[in-house]
Amino acid sequence: MLALLGFLMILLFMVLIMTKRLSAMVALIAVPIIFALIGGFGKEIGPMALEGIKSVAPTGIMILFAILFFGILIDAGVFDPIISAILKIVKGDPVKIAIGTAVLALMISLDGDGTTTYMITISAMLPLYKRIGMKPLVLAGIAVSASGVMNLLPWGGPTARAMTALHLEMHDIFTPVIPSMIAGILFVLFMSYCLGRKERKRIGVLQIDFRTTAMQAAAAEGPSLKRPRLIAVNYLLTIALLAGLIKELLPAPVLFMAGFAIAIIINYPKLSDQKERVSHYADNALSVVSMVFAAGIFTGILSGTKMVDEMANTMITHIPDAFGSHFALITAIISAPFTFFMSNDAFYYGILPLISKAAAGYGIDPAFIGRASLLGLPVHLLSPLVPSTYLLVGMVGEDFGDLQRSFLKWACGSAGIMILAAIVLSIIPL
Repeated sequence: MLALLGFLMILLFMVLIMTKRLSAMVALIAVPIIFALIGGFGKEIGPMALEGIKSVAPTGIMILFAILFFGILIDAGVFDPIISAILKIVKGDPVKIAIGTAVLALMISLDGDGTTTYMITISAMLPLYKRIGMKPLVLAGIAVSASGVMNLLPWGGPTARAMTALHLEMHDIFTPVIPSMIAGILFVLFMSYCLGRKERKRIGVLQIDFRTTAMQAAAAEGPSLKRPRLIAVNYLLTIALLAGLIKELLPAPVLFMAGFAIAIIINYPKLSDQKERVSHYADNALSVVSMVFAAGIFTGILSGTKMVDEMANTMITHIPDAFGSHFALITAIISAPFTFFMSNDAFYYGILPLISKAAAGYGIDPAFIGRASLLGLPVHLLSPLVPSTYLLVGMVGEDFGDLQRSFLKWACGSAGIMILAAIVLSIIPL
């Protein structure tokens, strides 16, 4: 019964947001509450929802101050040289622009943080997309696709969770999967080429003056906000923050809060300027962070009612014995919907050990199961439960349902290519 409720809840949620009957934020709040009432959990809704909100609070705080931190750097003109360099190469060709977007997003994704990837990539490329008439949704789709593949990096989160849950080391899980990651990266570049070709056919190749466009592409409101003399200091601050995130010197929310405080004091020491800059980004920050807390209610009720556990058990127990020797491949395939419909913590700490134990009965090494569990991650970032994706659609001004509708097929293609590479290269057994 609980499994059925869980599947119906997720199905209704997806239908509502993809048909635009409800906004994602309203659906994230209303749908799980309704299904919790149907399931007889009326008295427990409050504690479950609150627990979910608490679980996403650090992420919400991190995203809030990440928006403010990078917003200050954008206004100060930190990314103008990057924009100019990209424009020199891509000029007005949508194919080159799309591929350049992918390369930029893949490079920035090396830090393993989707929020950082989106902030920098969108800030650098969105003005150019608007200038030549390319669809911002294409920019968002390329960014999320690149981040989806690079999410496999050990410091990105899922790989570390898999290693912890199965008590394995990086050389057991991550190192063998690198060739699959390379295949995924090539697929993202191919996807970008295809999308660029489509945009080129629609708008053509524009002859533009990259110097003029670079000036227009600057995200700041005007030259009075630029701080060219502080660009070296701002670069050092950014590098120091990214290094701190990678090395986990402090929790990410604390690092972004400290980074924001330093950045705004250095670039805009006047109190009036500081208030104006914070106010400028308030709308975007509020819309994104409110979505994060709404997602907390969804995950809190999904987990608290045990719907997610029953859904997983239903899927696992319905795998026929004849498929037992193919457990690694099955794990790779189901990792896509599992990580789409539940949090990474729920999947890697709750479900993956159960799958590994079941696979062990067929003589399959846990390392193979751990590797397989990572291959569906390109689909994960399009999940309505991933906070950073709301930041992405907010920055480009697009609808979450439109992003899913346009790029879920590409995400599944990326996961499919990675799984195929893993089988061909014997990273996981067939």
